[in-house]
Amino acid sequence: MELLEQEGAQNVGPFPTHTQATLPLDNGTLGDAQLSPAHLLQTPALKSAGLASRCGDMQRYVHSYLDSELSPSSQPDPTRVFRLHDHSRVRLLVLDGDPHSDYINANYIDGYHRPRHYIATQGPMQETVKDFWRMIWQENSASIVMVTNLVEVGRVKCVRYWPDDTEVYGDIKVTLIETEPLAEYVIRTFTVQKKGYHEIRELRLFHFTSWPDHGVPCYATGLLGFVRQVKFLNPPEAGPIVVHCSVTMGQPIVQTLHAGDLIPALAVPCQSSAGAGRTGCFIAIDTMLDMAENEGVVDIFNCVRELRAQRVNLVQTEEQYVFVHDAILEACLCGNTAIPVCEFRSLYYNISRLDPQTNSSQIKDEFQTLNIVTPRVRPEDCSIGLLPRNHDKNRSMDVLPLDRCLPFLISVDGESSNYINAALMDSHKQPAAFVVTQHPLPNTVADFWRLVFDYNCSSVVMLNEMDTAQLCMQYWPEKTSGCYGPIQVEFVSADIDEDIIHRIFRICNMARPQDGYRIVQHLQYIGWPAYRDTPPSKRSLLKVVRRLEKWQEQYDGREGRTVVHCLNGGGRSGTFCAICSVCEMIQQQNIIDVFHIVKTLRNNKSNMVETLCVNLMASRLCGCWERRLGSTSQWDGDVSAPQQNEWSHPPLACIWSLLLLDRQAISTKLSHGAIMGFPLNSTETDIFTSTGHMTLHETKVSTLFAASAVNPNGLHVYSLGVR
Repeated sequence: MELLEQEGAQNVGPFPTHTQATLPLDNGTLGDAQLSPAHLLQTPALKSAGLASRCGDMQRYVHSYLDSELSPSSQPDPTRVFRLHDHSRVRLLVLDGDPHSDYINANYIDGYHRPRHYIATQGPMQETVKDFWRMIWQENSASIVMVTNLVEVGRVKCVRYWPDDTEVYGDIKVTLIETEPLAEYVIRTFTVQKKGYHEIRELRLFHFTSWPDHGVPCYATGLLGFVRQVKFLNPPEAGPIVVHCSVTMGQPIVQTLHAGDLIPALAVPCQSSAGAGRTGCFIAIDTMLDMAENEGVVDIFNCVRELRAQRVNLVQTEEQYVFVHDAILEACLCGNTAIPVCEFRSLYYNISRLDPQTNSSQIKDEFQTLNIVTPRVRPEDCSIGLLPRNHDKNRSMDVLPLDRCLPFLISVDGESSNYINAALMDSHKQPAAFVVTQHPLPNTVADFWRLVFDYNCSSVVMLNEMDTAQLCMQYWPEKTSGCYGPIQVEFVSADIDEDIIHRIFRICNMARPQDGYRIVQHLQYIGWPAYRDTPPSKRSLLKVVRRLEKWQEQYDGREGRTVVHCLNGGGRSGTFCAICSVCEMIQQQNIIDVFHIVKTLRNNKSNMVETLCVNLMASRLCGCWERRLGSTSQWDGDVSAPQQNEWSHPPLACIWSLLLLDRQAISTKLSHGAIMGFPLNSTETDIFTSTGHMTLHETKVSTLFAASAVNPNGLHVYSLGVR
């Protein structure tokens, strides 16, 4: 493999497959290495060795900034000391009577083989909002990327420069059309029109809301999904993508620079600069993803150096520089695993099919990659659960929540601590939508109900069986009321629907009666035996998902959280959360990305979706994407496959198959006919059915599937190879 060490290139192979790469070694040089878990896990070592040393070697060339220095003081710009490179700065069209009205704190930035593909700028201030929208119209931009929140740590980072309805900024009329909130970012769609012009343009504002107040995100998973979404939705014929983070309202962060000076990288104070640090991270990641996809190599060092030649301090700190490496490494290891809904049914067969030579499948390979990139939990990451006073609140000392994900209990219960073995988890649409926990121990039942009350949980989903040997006892009152610590739980009603027991409780905090009571539904799923990795009936588990969604729609306006628990708060809970999240993804974005969802869950709890069996059993479930539904009422009767003896999937494969049912937007039928995941390396395939045991020749199975796959609009029901 040819190394481009002097150029700083890193070969990542044919992107996005998981292939050989050259990465920084401990001595800071480049060498051949396999993309492996070690690289992702040894980031601290890389910080102190390879990446840090290369970061220190970086030089920044300061171009002429004469024009920006001569801009009139009447132009409001508290970051005036933040010099703009004159050769790349954006010049606005001059307004009548104001020869200096061409100034805005913004620079053109080149992308991968795309000159001026981005505009890097500061977050708009009240005095510069009109100029910002002038630039948007002038440059024909269709996408704005915002990598800051309006307020962070009590400081205003950017003004709200978009309307709730319609607003006019100077001579630019901006109208909000749609807002699509997701767990880690928000997409807003606007129409933009200039006074005196008939043309109406569409523009999207991609607002990444999950960048922490200090430092960088713990993991790049969310930002990578955000970058790909911007890339996918930005029209190819549009003007530059406008990228901004905050605006600095304080002390100068860049000293006076003279043309031709060479200054060591990162020598300036590590303080947030206007449209530089986070903005540079986004642009560098997006550019390197394009380079990796087209060339199979990445050159982060020279990429950042070129970015800084166009705007000062892009990728501002060493921590951000390391984060860019982490993001590209994760992207190259994991690839782009999103699948359009319209292609899922046919692709599912391909990814679940066993290769006769390797005895593996793409689902199995994905799960192995998932295990590779799952963060390793260190003792210091879960220090609160390790405290001696909390030991008896954990079912296992091997399954502890991370400190940063803990929901600390608020209600006071004598001398009991505020710790509970639980973790806040995002869904696709909502931050901290799930509270994943273990089945309450006898000494933590009060803590469990404190959790439900304190975190405004409107639903509890129970996925395990009660078992006195495992200390899994009933923790709710039956046809009466009970007090658990300060929380009173009153039974309201119960009904049974096949494998689901649906209860409704009314709860209140007796120590704070002024807070009123809350209605909570309890969904006990009894169709998942303890000895099985997956439930016998996928249909019944989907009904739990549907009941949860309908409750949220009708009673809590989708604002309440959901407590999900199994025995240890791991595999089953993770599978359920993943199914819910990907169903949201189907409804909102019309794509399916199981890998991304499970990776996101595992970033916060490493035992989410725990196992994958080596051999996949044949699956009866086949998705038939029939039509878009105008109402959710058609869903309930749309799944009609037999429930007995449905073949078991390992958890990750089970998620894939369960996803074939989109509860609101997509109608799915289950069929005997599509046999997926059968072992092609054997002559015959043993299949267990509701009518007993029978043996099918593999060619018949494959022919059967091929027949069903080509008929997506009217799938016939076969009886195991007999039409």
